[in-house]
Amino acid sequence: MKTIYFDNNATTKMDEQVLEEMKPLFCELYGNPSSMHTFGGQIGRRISKARAQVAALLGCEPGEIIFTSGGTESDNAAIKGTLAALPNRRKVITTRVEHPAVLAVCRELENHGYMVVELNVDKLGRLDMAELEEQLDENTALVTIMYANNETGVIFPAEEIAALAAEKGVIFHTDAVQAVGKIPLDLKHSNIDMLSLSGHKLHGPKGVGVLFVRKGTRLSPFMLGGHQEAGKRAGTENVPGIVGLGKACELAQKNIKEENERVKKLRDKLEQAILEKCPDCRLNGDKDNRLPNTSNISFEYIEGEAILLMLDQYGICASSGSACTSGSLEPSHVLRAMGVPFTAAHGSIRFSLSRYNTGEEVNFVIYKIPAIINRLRELSPFVVK
Repeated sequence: MKTIYFDNNATTKMDEQVLEEMKPLFCELYGNPSSMHTFGGQIGRRISKARAQVAALLGCEPGEIIFTSGGTESDNAAIKGTLAALPNRRKVITTRVEHPAVLAVCRELENHGYMVVELNVDKLGRLDMAELEEQLDENTALVTIMYANNETGVIFPAEEIAALAAEKGVIFHTDAVQAVGKIPLDLKHSNIDMLSLSGHKLHGPKGVGVLFVRKGTRLSPFMLGGHQEAGKRAGTENVPGIVGLGKACELAQKNIKEENERVKKLRDKLEQAILEKCPDCRLNGDKDNRLPNTSNISFEYIEGEAILLMLDQYGICASSGSACTSGSLEPSHVLRAMGVPFTAAHGSIRFSLSRYNTGEEVNFVIYKIPAIINRLRELSPFVVK
C-alpha cells in the first residue's frame, strides 16, 4: 500500500541529493575537521561550505551560524545562554503556544526564581502585541517567540517583535524550525538576534540544526569542551549531518517558490474540500497568515486519534492536533490557548504537505476522509442520533 505522507511538520523525507552529498563523509572522508593533516583539513572546508549554504538561505553571515544537534538544542542554548550572559536580568517573555522545546525550558526557569510571562493569543492564534509591549521592562533578559506555529501554521510578526525588543534593549530569539525553507527570510535586514532551525524539517537529515546568533549578541556557551563552533558549541562536529543540512538549505532556497505556490494550492484544495464535504468541522488558526503547507481542522464530536487510525488503514499519514497521551483527556495546549471548544479540540487533525506531495494524493484523501468522519460520527456517543 502506497504511503501518502501529509505529516511534514513532524519530519520530512530527506532529499536524495542531500543523501548523495552526505555519503562520502561516512566511510571515505571520515577525518576529524580539527586535525592538522590534509585529510582532516578537507573536511573542514566542507563544513565551511555548509555554513555558507545555511547563511545564504537565512540571509546572514556564515560566521553567525552555530551548528547544533537540532531545534531543541538550539532553543535551549539560546535561552540558557542568554540568561547566563545576563545574570542580573530575571524575566523571560514567551507565549502559551510555543513548542515544548521552549515552554519546558521556560517553566523550569520558574523553579530557579525567574519570572516567566506567557503571552496570550486570540481565537485565530494571533499574538497580542500590546500585551508584549506592556510586559517589556528593564528586568527582561529575553523574548523567545516562535516564527510560525507547528500545529496551526500561524505566522507571528517576528520582525515587529524583534524591532520592539531592540527598542527596549532586550534580546529576541525565535524558534523558526517550521518557517525556514517555507517562507523567505532575510536576517541581514532584521532585528532578530537569534534563530533556531532543524535539518529534518526541510528535507535534510535528523540530528543536526542551527542556532543563528547575530554578531555582537551576548551568549554564554551551552556546551563546554573543545574549540568547535568558535567556542560556542563544543564537541566534534556531526560532519555528514552538517554537510547534508547545507545541501538541504541550498535546495530549499531553490524550491521556496514552489512551496508558496504549488504546495499552497494543494493545501488549499484539500482544506476546502474537507470543509465542504464534512459537516461540523472548522479550520483552526489564521487562514490568511500561515505557512503555505499547513492546515489544522477540527471535527466535532470525534477523537483525532480515531481519525488517524482510520486514515492509517489507507496509508495516509497525518497528525492529531491534540497532544493527548494514553489515559489523558487533555487536548493540545495550542488549541486550548486559542479557546477552541473542547468538543472540537479533541477531534483536530493537522495536515502538513511538502513539495513531494501530488494532486493525486490530495484527491485520494479527499475521497476517503468524508466516509471516515461519517463512520466515526455514527459510533460517537456525543452525536445526537
